[in-house]
Amino acid sequence: MIPRHLIIGFAILLAAALGLSLYAWHMRKSVAAPLPAAAVDTRPLAPPVSGPSERVVLFIARDDDGTLRGESAQIPMPSGRQQRAEELLRALLSIYLDKNSPHHLGAGAEIRSVYLVDPGVAVIDLNSAFADTHRSGVLVEQLTVASLIQTISVNTPNLLRVKILVDGKERDTLAGHADLSSFYDVAAVNQLATQLQTGQ
Repeated sequence: MIPRHLIIGFAILLAAALGLSLYAWHMRKSVAAPLPAAAVDTRPLAPPVSGPSERVVLFIARDDDGTLRGESAQIPMPSGRQQRAEELLRALLSIYLDKNSPHHLGAGAEIRSVYLVDPGVAVIDLNSAFADTHRSGVLVEQLTVASLIQTISVNTPNLLRVKILVDGKERDTLAGHADLSSFYDVAAVNQLATQLQTGQ
């Protein structure tokens, strides 16, 4: 006859083995379940800018009080005139895409390119995400357009007119209000920017 303490010990070991098997099966099942995909930043990575840092003025829109304020910034600037204009606007855009932005733009918004055409014309080419995710409203769109044009014109001498494209094509409006169908006169935008700086 088998001693009673061996039967009890064997029963305990059998129960423990069964419990561990169930636990292992449960863990394997939960690990096999697909994990939710993390959000991925799909914006293309811009090559690093080579050139000395320079002090520039970025005109930053502020939604809380509807103003446009010139703020000094130190950014690396390439030597080419067109590349300098692109870096100015990309520096401005990086402020707007930050989580603590004073003027939020949609995810994926970017400056595709800036073309400087003599005499005195700049063409800013935005990507479709910039326009498609932009909030609709007269003031918010006006702030965006004035911010882009004022930043590029103050830091790029002799600009007279600016045209804004979306994915290389003309578009009627930014998000339903700001007119993108024609050229902006830099002097007129400068007057608007002056009014927006004082919140009038």
